[in-house]
Amino acid sequence: MSDQIKFIVDNLNKEPFRKNYNLITFDSLEPMQLLQVLNDVLAEIDPKQVVDIREEMPEQTAKRMLSLLGILKYRPPGNATDMSTFRQGLVIGSKPVIYPVLHWLLQRTNELKKRAYLARFLIKLEVPSEFLQDETVADTNKQYEELMEAFKTLHKECEQLKTSGFSTAEIRRDISAMEEEKDQLVKRVERLKKRVETVQNHQRMLKIARQLRVEKEREEFLAQQKQEQKNQLFHAVQRLQRVQNQLKSMRHAAADAKPESLMKRLEEEIKFNSYMVTEKFPKELENKKKELHFLQKVVSEPAMGHSDLLELESKINEINAQVNQLIEKKMMRNEPIEGKLSLYRQQASIISRKKEAKAEELQEAKEKLASLEREASVKTNQTRELDGAEVLKGDEFKRYVSKLRSKSTVFKKKHQIIAEFKAEFGLLQRTEELLKQRHENVQHQLQTIEEKKGISGYSYTQEELERVSALKSEVDEMKGRTLGDMSEMVKKLNSLVSEKKSALAPVIKELRQLRQKCQELTQECDEKKSQYDSCAAGLESNRSKLEQEVRGLREECLQEESKYHYTNCMIKNLEVQLRRATDEMKAYVSSDQQEKRKAVREQYTKNIAEQENLGKKLREKQKAIRESHGPNMKQAKMWRDFEQLMECKKQCFLKQQSQTSIGQERL
Repeated sequence: MSDQIKFIVDNLNKEPFRKNYNLITFDSLEPMQLLQVLNDVLAEIDPKQVVDIREEMPEQTAKRMLSLLGILKYRPPGNATDMSTFRQGLVIGSKPVIYPVLHWLLQRTNELKKRAYLARFLIKLEVPSEFLQDETVADTNKQYEELMEAFKTLHKECEQLKTSGFSTAEIRRDISAMEEEKDQLVKRVERLKKRVETVQNHQRMLKIARQLRVEKEREEFLAQQKQEQKNQLFHAVQRLQRVQNQLKSMRHAAADAKPESLMKRLEEEIKFNSYMVTEKFPKELENKKKELHFLQKVVSEPAMGHSDLLELESKINEINAQVNQLIEKKMMRNEPIEGKLSLYRQQASIISRKKEAKAEELQEAKEKLASLEREASVKTNQTRELDGAEVLKGDEFKRYVSKLRSKSTVFKKKHQIIAEFKAEFGLLQRTEELLKQRHENVQHQLQTIEEKKGISGYSYTQEELERVSALKSEVDEMKGRTLGDMSEMVKKLNSLVSEKKSALAPVIKELRQLRQKCQELTQECDEKKSQYDSCAAGLESNRSKLEQEVRGLREECLQEESKYHYTNCMIKNLEVQLRRATDEMKAYVSSDQQEKRKAVREQYTKNIAEQENLGKKLREKQKAIRESHGPNMKQAKMWRDFEQLMECKKQCFLKQQSQTSIGQERL
């Protein structure tokens, strides 16, 4: 606690607080002053909290601080009952409540500033569904959500830029380079303007070019919007297909299933999930915690040398020897009850291991099934992206194959017709070439005849005059037709304009009345909207308060339930112990010797007597061994000497025999 107060005082004496406290003056602060210090720290995190608490009601102060601490995700120590004491302590300015809050806030001030800043824009205002049926409210809510998403993206980009490592010198160089490029572009634009001013109708051309650029930008925007709508449509189709597949599977499952089978399946799933939650996951979590604690302990200890390792190995050997001795003692007792219990324990452990193995296999199978389903969905999406069509299955694929076969037959027929057309086209092309050659020969003969007669070029001039006269007659006819058409069109347009004016006169009158009515309705809508905003703000505050109360009551209910279950377990344990004690007393007090022998006290006394007799026998045996140890060792030494002597005689005898055999061979 003293370290905590010291940390708080040191941070309050620094910037930006500069309180000039010491441990004594800080500890002697009144509850109101302590609350003001807490409010100053909160105001440093969120500038909206700059309030003099003397001018504010205690309930409002507590509510404001609790809401901000909830946004900052502060968790008070303790359970649900401690939450109520925390609220009361925050209202009255209790030191055991305020000190941990100050310590937590001062430890992470910069992080909490960022969190409070983001909370101003990212805490979503929940609108009731009945109000969202109004189009204006729904559009406003949609715009609000879009702005929130835009803020998220911009904030992420800002954070990335802050952490990207760009230096100010580089940014300045980039800015100077951009300014130089800007100057160059301005000069280039001025030169182009001077060059364009000499061209006729340059203003009209510039206007057309500007319109062209605007239309191109609009075309790009529309293309982008079209692509986005295509993507949205594609995602919507995917969602629809997933939902349809789920609906088909559910209908297929529900068609053949009965209520009993569904209930049985749900019970199996509930049993499996409850086993995973209550038995498997807690054991794994406990093992991980133990392993983490052991690793932390190993890391916190200093580095060990060779001598330390040898010492640890010797300790491990000693402990193993003690464990072996205890196992031998237990085996020497050879109690039948313990043997039965060990058998049951062994069976229970085998069953539990099998159960854990099956649960792991089931979990792995579920994960594999989910991964295969994800892979199948990815493959279907890839095929849709490549082909732009849905993947066919079952009867649809058969229909597609039959349709493809019919199309292939039609394709073959069309291909044959095209081949016939190509052959005919080749014949016609050859005929055209022959006719062209014949025409060229005739023209050449005609030119030679004209040159002989002295009128060369006469046929060409005659053809040109005929062509020009034909064109002139066509142009005259078109002019006459266009003048008549234009006069008729002018008459029609004048009649249409007069008809539209007469038809639109009552509509314009109704439109004026509707505009006036629209203004009145918009004014009424603004008033209703302001009323709705005020009502929504009040309901939101009440809802948050009720949610906090409900959360506190739920936590209290959970605590009471846990206490209730713990008490029941303790009562059952005490009942079992009491039953064992009463049975022991009955057996001990009973006059029947058979029952007395079953008593635990008698069994323990019997075991103690047996162990004492065994110890006495072992001590006598040890004494006899000690007394006979010296003579036995002496006798063993004599036997070893005798054995050496006999071995020496054996070697001498063998040597003598070998010498005699060598002498006989020489003779």
